Amino acid sequence: MRTSTKIAAVIAAATAVTAVSVPVASPAGATPTRDARAVLQRDADAMLRYGAPGVLAEVDTPHGDIRVRSGYGNVEAGTPVPWDAKFRIASFTKTFVATTTLQLVGERKLALDDTVDKWLPGVVRGNGNDGRRITVRQLLQHTSGLPDYLGGIPELFTEEGFQRLRYQTLTPQRAVALAVSQPSEFQPGTDWNYSNTNYVLAGLIIEKVTGQPWQHEVQQRIIKPLHLTHTYTPVTRRTIPAPHATGYERFPGEGATPDDPKYGEPVDATELNPSYGGAAGEMISTTDDTNRFLRALLGGRLLRPAQLAEMKRTVPATAFQPHWPGVRYGLGLMYAPNDCGGAWSHGGDIMGFMTRNGVTADGSRSVVISINTDSLKPDPGVQLPATDITIPLINHALCG
Repeated sequence: MRTSTKIAAVIAAATAVTAVSVPVASPAGATPTRDARAVLQRDADAMLRYGAPGVLAEVDTPHGDIRVRSGYGNVEAGTPVPWDAKFRIASFTKTFVATTTLQLVGERKLALDDTVDKWLPGVVRGNGNDGRRITVRQLLQHTSGLPDYLGGIPELFTEEGFQRLRYQTLTPQRAVALAVSQPSEFQPGTDWNYSNTNYVLAGLIIEKVTGQPWQHEVQQRIIKPLHLTHTYTPVTRRTIPAPHATGYERFPGEGATPDDPKYGEPVDATELNPSYGGAAGEMISTTDDTNRFLRALLGGRLLRPAQLAEMKRTVPATAFQPHWPGVRYGLGLMYAPNDCGGAWSHGGDIMGFMTRNGVTADGSRSVVISINTDSLKPDPGVQLPATDITIPLINHALCG
């Protein structure tokens, strides 16, 4: 493993412009401008100084698509992120699960006001957590008050614990048990806080309603109809299909604080058992596939109007607003203001990978960004911005 100083030096040398335009069916002569591509490249390059080993970004528009990359997919080898890299999309999985749940609502097989206990009787009980008082809507909107099951395995977020647990399977039943062993955070419907437990339960409800695992339903209802041929629900499969970048993870060091985690050397976290993400963060995809999904979703191709409207009914996502000013959370979909009226999105972080994205309200234009770390360590003398480092790129991509 290289020292962090050497890694920083290698990354700093990797800022040469590399971009590609991917044409799609469009009016004659209508292609993305050279200026738009240059802005996208500049924004991708800027992330390297904040500690991104490599960046891959793709913008899809009615007149053509643009991809850019910067830095390295493998720092040690000095190779770039593959243009068609697969990566762990982490919590962006939630948008697929929410869409599947809302399709079932549209088919009248399930109601948003159904309680968790109706479908999973007795599963959510203990320490003030009560499935008889929590609805499906509250699961999808993170207003259930359920604690995050990951809080029950804090050792996963230490280097020693990660190395020990990275290949172990976490069942959804065990995840829920870990969650309800902790006190409820608030009364259902009275506040907002992000909890992966909500989507593990949504996955279990999908299975109870359909008789099939949530992965099967996502495959049949979204992945196959949209021909997302490079999108996967790996369950417990440890590897990422080739090609892919190396996923780097840094862990907090001695004396770490929220403002300064005192990150140590990066660890190769590419391989892991994704079951600890499950319906909250298991999936793998590409920039091309996920852009197609976002545009289909907001374009009305996956949900009936009533269910899409429910998905877009938002509440303030208070815990996220310091990093995403004004952000609000719907049902597996977030809304954030920008320079051209606002956009919809759902990012995700998992060991080794960070996903960010955005799509216009009509689904006509979208952007997806993959960074091969979710633990950013800026170059010496560089401060992380107060807001998410991808906001300038997303704003320029959707409003340019």
